[in-house]
Amino acid sequence: MPKRVDHAQRRTHIADALVRVAARDGLHAVTMRAVATEAGMSVNLVQYYFDTKAALLHAALERLERQSHDRWAARLAALPRPVTAYDFVEAFLAEALPTDADSRTFHLVWTSYAALALTDPELAAQPFVAGPDRLERRLADVLRQARENGALDRARDPATEAAHLLALSHGLGAGVLVGQRTADAALAVLRAHLDRLFDGPGPAPPPGGARGG
Repeated sequence: MPKRVDHAQRRTHIADALVRVAARDGLHAVTMRAVATEAGMSVNLVQYYFDTKAALLHAALERLERQSHDRWAARLAALPRPVTAYDFVEAFLAEALPTDADSRTFHLVWTSYAALALTDPELAAQPFVAGPDRLERRLADVLRQARENGALDRARDPATEAAHLLALSHGLGAGVLVGQRTADAALAVLRAHLDRLFDGPGPAPPPGGARGG
C-alpha cells in the first residue's frame, strides 16, 4: 500500500528550510535549489508545492507569523491576572523585538523580505503586509478598550497610537539587528513610551484580543 503523504506537513517542512537558509545566509541567498538542499529533497518536489520563489517566501512568512503568535500567547499566559492593558501591549510588542534566536529570525526574515520587495514586483505583489495590518488593528482594539476603561487618555486616538507603537517597535527591532542598541535597551525605550502613553493600569483587555493570524 502506497505511503500516505501529508502535504501540509511537507509544505511546512519546506517553509522551515527556507527560514533556516535565510537566517544563516541571508534572504538574498535563498533559491529553490538552496531550499531543496536544506530540506533534503529535489528541486522538482519543492516546485511541486511552490511554483515560484515569491510563493515560497510568502508561505515562510506566514509560518513565522504563526510561530510568533504562539510565543506571544505563551507570554500572555504567563502574566499575572488580571492582565492590564499596559502589560498586554508590552507583551504584544516585546515579542516583535529580536530578543532571542526565534524572534531575531522572524524580524530578520521579514525585514529582508520587505527590503527585497521594494525592487521586486513579484515579491511586492504578495500580501506580506497583511500580518502587520492585522497587528495594528488588534493593537487599536486593545487601546480603544483601554481608553473606554480610563487607562488611556480620551484625547488619544487608538488607531494613531497603534500605528505609532508598531513603527516604534519596528524601528527598535532594526536597531537591535544592526547592533545600534541591545535588546534590553530597546525594551527600555519601549517601556518608557508606554509609561507616557498610559495614565493608569486599567482592567484586562477583552477576550479574543490576542494577536492572531
